[in-house]
Parts: sequence; structure tokens; C-alpha cells
Amino acid sequence: MMPYQKIIKCLQNAGKEGYLVGGCVRDHFLNKKAQDFDVTTNALPQEMKTIFADYKVIETGLKHGTLTVLCDGEPIEVTTYRVDGAYSDGRHPDDVQFSSSLIEDLKRRDFTVNAMAMTAEGEIIDPFGGREDLTNRTIRAVGDPFCRFEEDALRILRAVRFASVLDFTIEKNTADAAIALKERVGLVSKERCFSEIKKALCGISIDRVLMEYPQIFATVLPEIEDTIGYNQNNPHHCYDLLTHTALTVKNSPPDPILRLAALFHDLGKPNTHSLDEEGIAHYYGHASKGTEIAKKRLEELKSDNYTKEEVLFLVRHHDAPAENDREQVAKKLRRFGSERLRKLIALRRADNLAQGPEFYRTQLHDQCLIWIDELLLEEDRCFTLSKLTVNGKDLMDLGYSQGPVIGEMLEKLLTKVSEGELPNDRETLLEYVKNAK
Repeated sequence: MMPYQKIIKCLQNAGKEGYLVGGCVRDHFLNKKAQDFDVTTNALPQEMKTIFADYKVIETGLKHGTLTVLCDGEPIEVTTYRVDGAYSDGRHPDDVQFSSSLIEDLKRRDFTVNAMAMTAEGEIIDPFGGREDLTNRTIRAVGDPFCRFEEDALRILRAVRFASVLDFTIEKNTADAAIALKERVGLVSKERCFSEIKKALCGISIDRVLMEYPQIFATVLPEIEDTIGYNQNNPHHCYDLLTHTALTVKNSPPDPILRLAALFHDLGKPNTHSLDEEGIAHYYGHASKGTEIAKKRLEELKSDNYTKEEVLFLVRHHDAPAENDREQVAKKLRRFGSERLRKLIALRRADNLAQGPEFYRTQLHDQCLIWIDELLLEEDRCFTLSKLTVNGKDLMDLGYSQGPVIGEMLEKLLTKVSEGELPNDRETLLEYVKNAK
């Protein structure tokens, strides 16, 4: 018996109702593995504490009727049926009232595909047509979409996130309401906005969703507004800037850092536009400007430092030409390290695939990855100081004074080794140091 079934059986044995609800029910019909299981019940919070006395219980949200019950090592959220009060802040109900009606509880949820319940035996309660919308691959608000989005503005971002991740379309009335009320996204905390944007970016249909709802994404990243219908007016580009950006995101591996970098990579273009004598547009310095934009927005969104620094690195360097031979790759390995260089090549490849087909350089990008693998397998090549066969102590033994001069010499040795001018052989490197002293 699954842990959630045990929880529901405990409720039933106490004379109460219990149903699975939310994303786990939706994922069941999509043949996806559920990430977590939520149970709803007519048992009141204090009753639940008695019912689950034999389990470890965490009072995660007792005021709102939620307990987390650990069953077989798995956390199961159990929540009393409830009706939400007014949402005066546009995000959270001012108060909740516990209810004895499952339907009333389902009615307060965001989208029909998330407003189904399932018994422990697999029977479905679906009062709002969620199962049909799953079949039709549609995101539809429960009831009046304007009411749903006015209650909680996060639902606007959740709509585009679900459409991207599930490859669903947003039902017209729901989409119209989301666009009409898009400015309410400003009521949502920056951290939650960032979380939803990252999930949406990694969806399988992000290109379509970004092109259909750029105004919603622009509530979080205003520079996206400038890409809508922006003619790049350059022979390398057969798409407007929004389409190019969306395709670059789609062509990137579904990693949040890479897809954020793809989203930001050309946002500096509208601010760096210039025309040559033939009327062709150029965007000199757009990578630098895009890096400024990315830094500003990621800091506003409370990004963690690692994500911010990796995205900024990729945006800053994305426009550099691809390496044409192994030694150029070796130099970049030494400068950037293998992980960063692989990501940079992936971004350049995605960017290139979103240009005109006659300019595709996919084979060269793929060859660069092969060269990275070959170089890393060569025993006498190294690309970090830790792999050098000599260290600072060795240089001090040869008479170098402790200080910057040692670091400078080690960097010089590493450059020569990584570029193939010297083997990573201890005696050879020590001899070079003696002669250079």
C-alpha cells in the first residue's frame, strides 16, 4: 500500500473522508511520476492530530488546516477542506473557513487540471472538467478567470508555466484575463516570480509560450517588451528579436542557467543598434549591455550568486566566434574551465540555430566539444593549477620569495602547459623555472 493510501485509510477508519488532490492527480493522468502527494479531508486540524497520533506530524500550516504526516519516510500534506476568504493583498487569503464539502474545497483552486480529487482506489471526482481539459491539453481557470487571477496574481505566471512545461494551450478566456491583469504580477514576491520563470523556461514548449505571452514575461523582465516585433535587419537573422530569443531558449539544453542566459543574451540589442552605409544593422557591444541588464534583473529577482555569475559569464561571452582548432579550444579551457566552456558552446550553438539556416555552424560547435574531450584525456595537458606537477613550495625551494611572483610564475607555467608549449613534467617545469629566474 502506498503511503498516501495508508493516510487516507487512517482518515476513513476514523469516520472521515480523504482524497488525493492537486498536481499528483493531474500527473497520474499524464503518466508522470508525482513529486509529492497532497491529501484533503473533512477532518479538522485537531482531529487530524488525534488520528495521526502514531505518526510523526509536522504542524506546517495548522492555522490554515495543514499538517505534514511522515508515512514510511514520505511527507504527505493533509489539509482540511476549506473556503478562502478575501484576498486583499492579491496573493493570500485574509482568512480561511473550514468546510465539510469537497466540492467547495476544489472550487477555490486555480485551474481545472488541478481541481480534481482521487480516492485511494483511483476513483475520480471531477466537478469542473479537469479530465477533459487534460485530454484536450488545455489550461483553464476554475470558474471566472478574472476572479481567480485577482485573488492570486501568482496564478498568472503559473498559467504560462504549466503551458510551457506540459505543452498545453491556455484557454482563450483564461489567457485574456491573464493578459488583462498582467500588471498584478507586481504583487508577487520577486523570489516566487523567479521560481516560476525558471520552471517555465525549462519547459518543452517555452518557445511557443514565450512568443504567445511576451507581455506576461515582461512583467518580470521588462526588456522583453522591446523584442516584440523588433526587426534585426541583418543578413544573419531571418527572425525578429523575440522569435530569435525564444528559439535560442528552446535550442538550449533545459538547464535553468543556460536558458536564463539564452533569454538574456540579446536583450542588449535594442540599446546598441547602429546602421552601416548599406543600411545593415549592427549591435556592437550588445553582449556587454545584455550583461548589465541580466545583472540588474537577476539581482532584483534575488538570484543566488552562483546562478547570477554563471548567467553573466555566458551572456558576456556568447557573441565571441567559435574556436576553429584544438589549440584555440585549449586556450579557452585554460581560461574558462571545461564546465563553463561546454555551457558557452551550448549557448552559442543554440544562438546559431536561431539565425538564418545558411549561417549554421553546428558541425563546428560539435567539433569543439569533441576537442574538449580529447584535450582532457591527454595526460600531459592540464588546465588548472591543481594539476600542475609543480607548486608554490617547489618555487620557494628554488629561491623564489613568497608573494605575487610565485603566482605569476605558476600562471605562466600553466599557460605554457595548457597550450602545449611545455609538457606537464615535473623535471621539465623545474628546469624552465631555474632558467627563467
